[in-house]
Amino acid sequence: MQQKDSKRSKLTFLGLVVTIGIVFGDIGTSPLYVMRAIVAANHTDQISEDFIIGALSCIIWTLTLQTTLKYVIIALRADNNGEGGILALYSLVKKMKNKCLYIIAILGAATLVSDGVITPSMTIMSAVEGLKSYNPHTEVIPITIFILIVLFVVQQFGTQSIGKFYGPIMTLWFIMLLLLGIIQFIPNLYVIKAINPYYAVKLMLIVKDSAQTALEAKHMILLIMGAVFLCTTGAEALYSDLGHCGIKNIRMSWGFVKVCLIINYLGQGAWILSNPVKAASGGNPFFMMMPESFVIIGVGMSTLAAVIASQALITGSYTIFSEAMSLDFWPRQKIEYPTHEKGQMYVPAINWGLLISCISVVFYFKESSKMEAAYGLAITITMLMTTILLLFYLYGKKVNIFFILIFALVYFIIEGGFFYANALKFEEGGWITMILAGLIAFSMYIWYNGRKLKNKYVQYVNIKPYLPTIQDMKTDKDISKYSTNLVYISRASNSEEIEAKILFSIINKHPKRADYYWFLRVENDTNPYTFEYDVLELIPNTLYKVNFKLGFKVVPLINIYFSQVLEDLKISGKIDLSSNYPSLKKYDIPADFKYVLIDRVFNQEYLFSLKERFILRFYNIVKCIGISDTAALGLDTYNVEVEEVPMLTDVIYKSRIKRAKIYK
Repeated sequence: MQQKDSKRSKLTFLGLVVTIGIVFGDIGTSPLYVMRAIVAANHTDQISEDFIIGALSCIIWTLTLQTTLKYVIIALRADNNGEGGILALYSLVKKMKNKCLYIIAILGAATLVSDGVITPSMTIMSAVEGLKSYNPHTEVIPITIFILIVLFVVQQFGTQSIGKFYGPIMTLWFIMLLLLGIIQFIPNLYVIKAINPYYAVKLMLIVKDSAQTALEAKHMILLIMGAVFLCTTGAEALYSDLGHCGIKNIRMSWGFVKVCLIINYLGQGAWILSNPVKAASGGNPFFMMMPESFVIIGVGMSTLAAVIASQALITGSYTIFSEAMSLDFWPRQKIEYPTHEKGQMYVPAINWGLLISCISVVFYFKESSKMEAAYGLAITITMLMTTILLLFYLYGKKVNIFFILIFALVYFIIEGGFFYANALKFEEGGWITMILAGLIAFSMYIWYNGRKLKNKYVQYVNIKPYLPTIQDMKTDKDISKYSTNLVYISRASNSEEIEAKILFSIINKHPKRADYYWFLRVENDTNPYTFEYDVLELIPNTLYKVNFKLGFKVVPLINIYFSQVLEDLKISGKIDLSSNYPSLKKYDIPADFKYVLIDRVFNQEYLFSLKERFILRFYNIVKCIGISDTAALGLDTYNVEVEEVPMLTDVIYKSRIKRAKIYK
């Protein structure tokens, strides 16, 4: 279980350094490829000053409006007890009971994970490609794959020992960006005019005038916008990392990071204008503007920064899927905690899936510049989904409706424009991330609705009429004793109700006599760190109902938590944990426990609607990628029994079979 680390939420120098290492890896490595993509979007014979100044102006104002205003100033306020990200935001607004909100959250989470597959591959390959400035024959693909394999393999051992260096390394990285930018920027101060948004507008007009047709002009503008968008792709990850560092540390450190990024972009722009022929040759301006003697150091720092950025995205993917599991968007999977460090979660299935995807992307594209074609399309959908959820959040907070409308208008225009521009990338490789996002979103949709559909057909009954029966069963020696403690997992939210199938299992199917009966229920709370329980005694010294209230950041290790509940009850004198068998009780042997899980299976499909049959069939397929309920609840397999029951019971048939007449 993870607990909120309040120390990291405080504004301290150490907190700022840690934040720089955790939060800004993705957006901080954007200078590796943004200006290269912008130069590639220039289809004219030469690179003009207006083109570069206009592109720089677009970058500056994208970082200001998209990253600073939307995410750093507004979105970070929408925290769920200190946690951020699209699923944490969904937890805040889902109480509004809008039927479409869960689809918005699913699309946002799926596209965020999907684009995260491209990021490690592209950033690491972009860094390794810097070696070509030193040795044109460098084998980039094998080096990139080796780094990726090492990066994903070490996840299972935890990164606590090296994680302490992330902050200092990334701080040095941003200082390097700043110094490299200053070296080129100081002799060419005229590029500072890119701060004026007029030049961003002028760029669009210049492109329109220089194009031979309106269609060509539109195409060029969209290419430029798609390239510019790459500078802000890490903004969503920034919001997701709110829980790791706290709002104060993120906001303060962003000021330093933004200055370093802008100065570096201005420096790259100045170098391009001073060396237009070299810049147009197809190289990477980021490495080409470095002094030759500094290239090896620059490549080394770039690779370290790329690895740290990739680490943040991998950890972020673990977090997204763990939250999705708690929100019933994703089947339960094995989660490990290699260290006690906050955020040191490890999900084996997700880890190896990401590695295979990253290696496949490297082999498919072969060059980082080609990956830019696939990068950004999916993340624009994430940003649009976050904007929609933020609108619901602001409305729920009773923010002035005029401000909400302005916010909606501005960001639907900005992000809608970026999405339209990035849509051009679909045929050039964007289809890869969209297919992956589609598969993840489809699986989430099926799992969420499949669980909802199965719960729809659960029959609940009032337990009070059955209490005398259970009380008498306890003392009925003619019924063989099934277990000292018999435990069922229940979903009944009403304290006076229980699933009919649980009572059928105890009383009818095979009468089960026990000394103690336990009904355990797990309730998911919107507060990420809720960790509490309550106990209701239905029959004194016989039947108990335990309700675990767990936040979506808490792993439901029910076996451990139930043991703690039993210890509390023992201390209070409510129960005796020793065996009730005289020969065992004599030696104070602990009592035995038996867990029974009721698994409702899909049967009699002709009684379901076409949509329900579709959902349930695919639900069973998606179920295969998860782990069993026994493992998901942290139960020991040796004392668990799974009883399969049909989903539909007590069906009233329209026709009744008739007895045939027998003729002699």
